[in-house]
Amino acid sequence: MMNRKQFIESVGATCKNWNWSWSFVNHEEKFIVFGLWDVHQDGLILDEDWSGPGKGQSIEHIRLVLEKGYQLKVFPMEYTRTEEGRAKIKSFEPVLIDKNLVKGSGRWYAVSDNGSEKTAIAEEVLAPETYIEGATSVISVNAYERNPKARMACIEHYGFKCFICGFDFERFYGAIGKRYIHVHHEVALSSLKKEYVVDPVNDLKPLCPNCHAIIHRTHPPMAVDELKNILREKS
Repeated sequence: MMNRKQFIESVGATCKNWNWSWSFVNHEEKFIVFGLWDVHQDGLILDEDWSGPGKGQSIEHIRLVLEKGYQLKVFPMEYTRTEEGRAKIKSFEPVLIDKNLVKGSGRWYAVSDNGSEKTAIAEEVLAPETYIEGATSVISVNAYERNPKARMACIEHYGFKCFICGFDFERFYGAIGKRYIHVHHEVALSSLKKEYVVDPVNDLKPLCPNCHAIIHRTHPPMAVDELKNILREKS
């Protein structure tokens, strides 16, 4: 199995020092690579309070993303500690994942472009160009594969505002909320037990987590228009 240096070199990236570098750069293809610890589920990759010889280089790499248009990529790392208490890589996955960079309160985060990755909640689990859906997969619970292209086709049609209440994450939270939204499937895949062709406009709707959760409080889930009418009546 390749070590971290071999993996980074295999993707054409390099650094100033292989012992203490936190981040890596490929100038030819213009991308930056950070390791992402499994303990940082919020996507934290750099904190102004961190110290060490790799910090200056990582800040420079952040600048390349912000000012020069370099793509941010991460690879997952499993966290452990040495006997002296220093952070140590227990294992890592030799795969690069595209991310967006956002900053908040002296910290930099690698966040997903919604629809590009699988998420961990049953209603948001992702799954070919014809948008075939319904194949059972297993995470911690049984879920149903969802096509990320279908998700993005839905979002491209409706945008990133909640279809029911109109909530806009970027407007409310700023950069860290950019391009974030859940996508709700109006036909409960768990009831189909087979593949079918999904219509990204008619079958899918972008919803905020609150509206998404309320819809799924009933079984079968409440219709999108039904909850929309409830809000309309209350207002």
